[in-house]
Amino acid sequence: MSKAPVNRRRGWHILEAPPDRAVERANRRRRSTEPRQRAWHILEAPTGELPAIGAGTEHGPALPDDSTVNFALDLVLRIGEVQMASGAGASDVTATILALTSALGLPHCEVDVIFTSITVTCHRGTDSAPVSALRVVRSRSLDYTRLSATEILVQQIIRGRVSAEEAYTELQKITTAPHPYPRWVATLSWGGMAFFISLIIGGGLDVAAGAFVISALVDRVGRLLNKYALPFFFQQVVGGLMASGLATVVVNTHLVPAKFSTLVAAAAITVLLSGLSTVSAVQDAITGYNVTAAGRTMETALMSAGLITGVALALNIANSVGLTPAVPEIPAQSVLGLPVVTVAGAGAAACFALACYSALRPMLVAAAAGAIGAGVYGGLVLASFDTITSSAVAAMLVGFSGGVLARRLKVTPLVVAVSGITPLLPGMSTYRGLYELATQASGIPMLMRAVAIGLALAAGVVLGEYLAQPVRSGLGRLERKLAGPRMAGPLRPAKRRLE
Repeated sequence: MSKAPVNRRRGWHILEAPPDRAVERANRRRRSTEPRQRAWHILEAPTGELPAIGAGTEHGPALPDDSTVNFALDLVLRIGEVQMASGAGASDVTATILALTSALGLPHCEVDVIFTSITVTCHRGTDSAPVSALRVVRSRSLDYTRLSATEILVQQIIRGRVSAEEAYTELQKITTAPHPYPRWVATLSWGGMAFFISLIIGGGLDVAAGAFVISALVDRVGRLLNKYALPFFFQQVVGGLMASGLATVVVNTHLVPAKFSTLVAAAAITVLLSGLSTVSAVQDAITGYNVTAAGRTMETALMSAGLITGVALALNIANSVGLTPAVPEIPAQSVLGLPVVTVAGAGAAACFALACYSALRPMLVAAAAGAIGAGVYGGLVLASFDTITSSAVAAMLVGFSGGVLARRLKVTPLVVAVSGITPLLPGMSTYRGLYELATQASGIPMLMRAVAIGLALAAGVVLGEYLAQPVRSGLGRLERKLAGPRMAGPLRPAKRRLE
């Protein structure tokens, strides 16, 4: 009995409410049921007759026409190809392409990078179909001058200093230009790298000279085989066979003392290991690009297997013909030898950068990184740390130094990282493991130790670069703050983007 008057009173108040409030309540109820009604009509609509929501209105950014978008995508794909061919990580390539597409007026793009191809898709709202472009990375070459010039061009595009047409012309000049040095300079550089690595692992000048000659011969033979398009696996087999076979010849002809002859083979093997993309494979795995990491890992494993096959073949041939193979013995390190190790590390890193056609400034920065890595590694070994820990710590400092200083010195961080850890590659551990495997059938632990050292070097470099990011950002903010009054004033107008 008491509820009816309440309901009547509620209805009475609604009827007596001002017209605008009544309309507002009715509209609120209608709006709350509109999404359900719309969804219900969509579910009941026949195929191909879905109701258009907001018909006549285009959603998403307004972008240029198809030809202009295709031109921009082709430009960024060619830049990404240069980076991938030079060993850059998939995360770096993706970040570069996204920055370029945004600078060129394509705000919403998706990038998919795998080991052998790059795909970019530009979304153009709801009324236009997306535009996709793909480029296959067919060849890989270490030309750090080309890589550095490409990254400078990327910075100019992002800052609006060049237009897309000018950037395309400049990129064409960069990619078609010949190497900055003759091929024989690269051959001497590979030999010089073996020379300095022999000093790092305890050899004398006679051992270093033998390593220089053998590595130079291996490079020339590899160059000849490359002209006939021989797969790189077999080139690694030939390189390992020559390195170990010539070291065995050195032992049996007494050109080098027998206890140091193994250093010749170890230095030559380190040179053959230096071209592998171990750092990029570990970086891709850590940053989540597992497909690219798997491809790089497979390539590294295959090249290493070719090297192992060549060395094992040389050892078996030496045993079968009655020659004495080079017995792996590691000379003891001393405190007095630490300066020699540091200087030799700088020389080996500089020679590697020069062999990869690096310019003078990157070569000097790479030499500094090699000195840091070799010096820290030698100091930790003298302090009784194991080789794996010493390698990881030294590589981390190399990556940190390269990450902080490379951009400020206008040097590509990849050049610093790869060159800096080159003197620390496990050439001696690899040769010892293969020797024990061929003579005693017990070399698996030593080979696994060589793999662990390689992974420690790569992971240390990646960790050092990540630790350098906040430091680099802080230094940049501090520099802008100190230079604030000087930088005040009107900014230079950027050049025309894509219309």
